[in-house]
Amino acid sequence: MIEVHKLTRSYGDLKAVDGVSFEVGRGEIVGLLGHNGAGKTTIMKMLTGFLEPSAGEIRIDRLDIGAQRRAVQRRIGYLPENCPLYPEMTVIDYLDYQAALHGVAASRRPASIREAIARTELEAKATDPIATLSRGYRQRVGVAQAILHHPAVLILDEPTNGLDPSQIEHMRILIRNLAETATLMISTHILQEVEAVCDRVLILRAGHLALDARLAELRTTGRLLVSLDRAAAEAEGLLRGLHGVAACTLLGPAKGDAHGPLRYALDTADPEGLAPRVASTVVAQGWPLYGLQREKRDLQGLFHEVNAGREAPHV
Repeated sequence: MIEVHKLTRSYGDLKAVDGVSFEVGRGEIVGLLGHNGAGKTTIMKMLTGFLEPSAGEIRIDRLDIGAQRRAVQRRIGYLPENCPLYPEMTVIDYLDYQAALHGVAASRRPASIREAIARTELEAKATDPIATLSRGYRQRVGVAQAILHHPAVLILDEPTNGLDPSQIEHMRILIRNLAETATLMISTHILQEVEAVCDRVLILRAGHLALDARLAELRTTGRLLVSLDRAAAEAEGLLRGLHGVAACTLLGPAKGDAHGPLRYALDTADPEGLAPRVASTVVAQGWPLYGLQREKRDLQGLFHEVNAGREAPHV
């Protein structure tokens, strides 16, 4: 649905985006992450046709954005980070105006506006001037205008910005529902939002694509974690000798329990196959086994690894 090839955007000598390539399939929800200045908003502006690339290609629904910009933009719904609204207009008037700009036929506009208002839970504010709305409600208006014309691609920059916890949960549900009929790309600083709704993550660092991986693959690694109440010299020798163990690393005691069992990480190509061998070997030694599980990686730790300049993990 979205194809990006060697996308570059320069401002003089500064390359805000440098040779970025990726593809997003139909119905995917992809999170775009990176520190301020990493190139997230620049990429989104190029994807929506509001900014021309210095080099590279963008295709959306097989249409080249350079040659068929208007046709591409009709297929896109866009929520910019600071969505421009007209404070003197009521919510309904603003959405009617946006529907006209999106090319929604006059006969279809009332139904499209009603649907967008219902999906963003704006019924109670529909006739209120935008100037009187809280930041959270203004954000909902921005989302409503982005989905008015039933776009095939939705590009949302900080969609939960300014929302309270209940509104954030509603936004998560809405995003999942929208993915049934559209492809979504979401930029956010809130890593929990990516973990909650996205299938895949793209992490940018200094204009380059540092990581492109599915979240399900990122959450697990090839290491098995073992907790034993035995001295390191004794335990490491036993664990290293097991078939299938490529390396054994002492991690130390669990956090907050300096005198508790020691944790070891076993590198292996087959964590599921190694686990029963570890358990049976430890029990045969007569040692208590305090923990045995596959290591899990959270997105926050991975994000810091990538932005610290370390090599992205293989997934």
